[in-house]
Amino acid sequence: MDTDTSGGFRLIVTGGGTGGHTYPALTAVRTLQARLAAQGRALDVMWVGKAGSLEERVAGAEGIAFSAVATGKIRRSKNLLRMLSPANVADMSRVPLGILQARRAINRFRPDVVLATGGYVAVPVGVAATRLCRVPLVVHEQTVRLGLANRALAGAASRIAVSSESTVPLLPEAVRTSTVVTGNPVRPEVFTGQPDKALQALGSLGFDRRLPTVYVTGGAQGSQQINTLVADVLPWLLEQANVVHQCGPDHVEGLRQRAAGLSPEQVGRYHLTGYVGAELPDVLALADVVISRSGAGTLAELTALGKAAVFIPLATSAGNEQAHNARHLAEGGAAVALLDEVTPAELRAAVGPLLADPLRRADIAERARAHGRPDAAERLVDVVLDAAGR
Repeated sequence: MDTDTSGGFRLIVTGGGTGGHTYPALTAVRTLQARLAAQGRALDVMWVGKAGSLEERVAGAEGIAFSAVATGKIRRSKNLLRMLSPANVADMSRVPLGILQARRAINRFRPDVVLATGGYVAVPVGVAATRLCRVPLVVHEQTVRLGLANRALAGAASRIAVSSESTVPLLPEAVRTSTVVTGNPVRPEVFTGQPDKALQALGSLGFDRRLPTVYVTGGAQGSQQINTLVADVLPWLLEQANVVHQCGPDHVEGLRQRAAGLSPEQVGRYHLTGYVGAELPDVLALADVVISRSGAGTLAELTALGKAAVFIPLATSAGNEQAHNARHLAEGGAAVALLDEVTPAELRAAVGPLLADPLRRADIAERARAHGRPDAAERLVDVVLDAAGR
């Protein structure tokens, strides 16, 4: 790699639609910025994405220049005729316009490299970079299997960064030599959590510190499936553990009514909240067991921290990726995965042994940690700089 530290570095980042694509990109940008600043160099970055999207809001909040392009989303179906639906045809007709818009943005910005983190918005930008502008492209995949957008871009990418060793055998042989296992970037603040701060932030003075703590989360909006399952076993669960239940803002009142019959001691051990914000690192530090979905970002955080987890994948995730993520860890004894239709009895059977046996809990946590890559952002920055010859 060229070690010349003079001059700045120009990066275009693309990817978004969901936090799973957006936040790893943001973490990589922040990490690259810090790396270059330590060398006395500046980072000039532009995000190319969809107008009115999550990535536009994130870029604006970070002071990152943003350029919008037209995008086309493919609505997947096993039925070929449904794949040719009017909505898909209309959306795909926008892709050529998006490619031309991306080419203009790339030619105007003149990046050293383009980093694509997936989502359908990455396709026109990646195609413009590689086919029209001859700019090095780094593709980063967060899940075990390459998503649709990254599969489309992999053949032309200079480097493919993947989050798991198990991804490599799934790739076409032609691109394996350009593939690097980096892991999925995790926000640095995730590693700064303190359990006592979580208790202060939550006001959970009734927690019994002699009992393990379970953190239940279905993501920012909550999960009706997880909420219902936990509510059905709540009296039993609160006899075994303290519970922090992040249920989503729309579900608080219903769950509060479900919890009305709890004893005073159980109420003291149950913290129900619609949303966990800045205190999340502290809540994760406090948690002994996590019950959650199995999105790529969640897996990256929990494995980097070494947490025992029971995963209930979102069945409608793109390409069933959450089930693949959960199954991959479960097969290595690094998590418990509850797939398909899950009953309250199955949840009890999964969580009970983890709460009752600290050694079993510690073993799963250690196996999870072996899958974690807390230095993933630094590894991805290495790949970006290498692809640019910088």
